[in-house]
Amino acid sequence: MILSCQNICKSFGEKIILKDASFHIEDREKAALIGNNGAGKTTLLRIIMHELSPDSGNVVLAKDKNIGYLAQYQDIHGHHTIYEELISTKQHIIDMENRLRSLEQEMKTTTGDALDSLMNTYTRLSHQFELENGYAYKSEIMGVLKGLGFTEEDFERQIETLSGGQKTRVALGKLLLASPDILLLDEPTNHLDMESISWLETYLLNYPGAVFIVSHDRYFLDKVVTKVVEIEAGNMRMYSGNYSAYALKKAQLRDAQYKAYLNQQRDIKHQEAVIAKLKSFNREKSIKRAESREKMLDKVQRIDKPQEIQNQMRISLEPRFVSGNDVLTVESLSKSFPGQTLFSDISFEIKRGERVALIGNNGTGKTTMLKIINGLIDADSGRFTLGSKVQIGYYDQEHHVLHMEKTIFEEISDAYPTLTETEIRNMLAAFLFTGDDVFKLISALSGGERGRVSLAKLMLSEANFLILDEPTNHLDIASKEILEEALNSYTGTVFYVSHDRYFINQTATRILDLTNQAIVNYIGDYDYYLEKKEELTEKYAPAAAQAVTEAKQASDNKLSWQQQKEEQARQRKRENELKKVEARIEELETRDKEIDETMILPDICTNVAECAKLSKEKAAITEELEGLYEKWEELA
Repeated sequence: MILSCQNICKSFGEKIILKDASFHIEDREKAALIGNNGAGKTTLLRIIMHELSPDSGNVVLAKDKNIGYLAQYQDIHGHHTIYEELISTKQHIIDMENRLRSLEQEMKTTTGDALDSLMNTYTRLSHQFELENGYAYKSEIMGVLKGLGFTEEDFERQIETLSGGQKTRVALGKLLLASPDILLLDEPTNHLDMESISWLETYLLNYPGAVFIVSHDRYFLDKVVTKVVEIEAGNMRMYSGNYSAYALKKAQLRDAQYKAYLNQQRDIKHQEAVIAKLKSFNREKSIKRAESREKMLDKVQRIDKPQEIQNQMRISLEPRFVSGNDVLTVESLSKSFPGQTLFSDISFEIKRGERVALIGNNGTGKTTMLKIINGLIDADSGRFTLGSKVQIGYYDQEHHVLHMEKTIFEEISDAYPTLTETEIRNMLAAFLFTGDDVFKLISALSGGERGRVSLAKLMLSEANFLILDEPTNHLDIASKEILEEALNSYTGTVFYVSHDRYFINQTATRILDLTNQAIVNYIGDYDYYLEKKEELTEKYAPAAAQAVTEAKQASDNKLSWQQQKEEQARQRKRENELKKVEARIEELETRDKEIDETMILPDICTNVAECAKLSKEKAAITEELEGLYEKWEELA
């Protein structure tokens, strides 16, 4: 175990952020920390880094281990270039290299015992230099810089000229090169394009230390982590597996909790009915029995009704008019800026009902294309045509469609003057703005809050063609899932830019890849795009590389055949056990229901011996069911 948090509590005023939060990270383990916005993820990381003090509890780091921390926002100062900033992490290796060169010069003019001593020192230092990758440290730096999306032309750029996102990438590069025993990463993919995120996934999978990641990028978490630590309403819980495994287990637990709540409510109602019946007999013994049951009922620890995630958005999308079948036709579109051609001679069509994702690396012109289609900027050449009855709803990641001087309420009421105050408040409440929140100025809102206001305006527009630029930016996972559900049930047409691969997988029916100033069309989701792109790459790869790949696959197939057989056998055994458990659960639940129905019959509920017998049987059923539910969860 490299890191342990024990019973961490933290409050800000009356708001409880963490309650007895405990978890641990093993050496080399890759784990995720997830929770809604405001749940306390960054607070916990800052407590681990001793930037904040907990109200109670302890953070324990294994002896002689060190932590590296990437905060969400970085403000690196200085007059260094990007390359100089990263090479500073290797100063100890540079010092060793200089010492080796110095020793080499000394050995040329030294003899006897002094030479032997120098040679011994040189041998030890050379060994240490080799162990610390001294002969390849420059290649390592180049690899990290290029992996994070910097070109060789960028290497000499001054740090002070970089944007906030570029500074964060530099900070991430420095952290990876420093190679601490445990990495704490707060939203590391925020400023990376798809290629860089894919590179980071591979880097972290092979990272020799432990990694603890806060991220809303579910695809990234699926690829990298083997454990999920969740913060929900101040409470913490650990799940083994990646994000998808966590989501499945979470849903099963919520279902189990809801079932337990319903079962208890049914038992309580049954007991209340029996008590009422006993009291109705109006006899001393029956009243005493009723009072005894009431006392027992009062002692029952009530299960709170499980609720869906609090304050989540409720989005309903419905176009006012149905558009024609041809929604958008783009013909020979080109756009350049001084010194940079974004795309040229681009042509494509979008039909009604399609959900098309436009993907590509940073700087390829995706947002520019959306702005051209929305009429915000002009193309250099070519044209686009909107189909019959097409009404655009535009979501701008920079929120230029919002007026900074207005309040949230004014932003909606001015755009839609026919709405009543109640209707506006109900819509804003769906986007988490309640009470006096609606009178906040747009200029005072965070990026995520502005995003929610923009989405609210979009929902009210009743457009039949949604153009969305990075709609999931600043949304937490729960909000992303709600938006995915809304788009999937939307009967209009959607054209969007996104770096969120999980979101694309859930919503896209087609992908347009903007690469090398041209468009490549893929009819499917993101996984389909990856598969087809790999096929195309292999098709045009050199024959030798193809032969190596095929040989490796043949070798892997020999090895995996036996593993597949063993896994299939385990799967069949698990499925058979699952069927048996489900059958037994159904049998017991049926009998439990029969007992409930029997015990309220007049001739039974007055029969003490029979009631006792049935209650004993019911208790035994409840106990067995609890064990079966747990076993079912494991098997399922």
